[in-house]
Amino acid sequence: MAPQLNFDHLGLVCAELALGRSFLSRTISVRDWTQAVTDPIQKVHVQFGRDSGGMVYELIAPTADDSPIAASLRAGQNILNHMAYRTRDINAAAAHLLDGDCIAVSMPNPAVAFNGALIQFFYSPLNFIIELIEQDRSGHNFTPLAGDQ
Repeated sequence: MAPQLNFDHLGLVCAELALGRSFLSRTISVRDWTQAVTDPIQKVHVQFGRDSGGMVYELIAPTADDSPIAASLRAGQNILNHMAYRTRDINAAAAHLLDGDCIAVSMPNPAVAFNGALIQFFYSPLNFIIELIEQDRSGHNFTPLAGDQ
């Protein structure tokens, strides 16, 4: 039986969080944002936004030239970067994705954006990235947008 995966967010790569926030706020009315956090393990700044329909977007900006997403940004590829799912058991979910011919592109690592919960990334046979988050409930703390944060 396949482990339960619950959709969490769509990850978007951008050069700077402020540029991403401004664009999403103007174009698709994202109004609620979490505080931005820096994750030294992943080498990224991240911030989550939510639109009026409840769709959650993660903005991801590199903190260094060797950040995993810096090459994507330079090449203009994989900007619509990943779909993320929460799971109670990252090992079982990882095994399920591997059985489905996905390729692990990272090891499970703790993530600042998820209060230290483990995350892991996989490349799918359909050429998109899946992120697993070992948490069963959302940890996003949204606040209404009040100017450019």
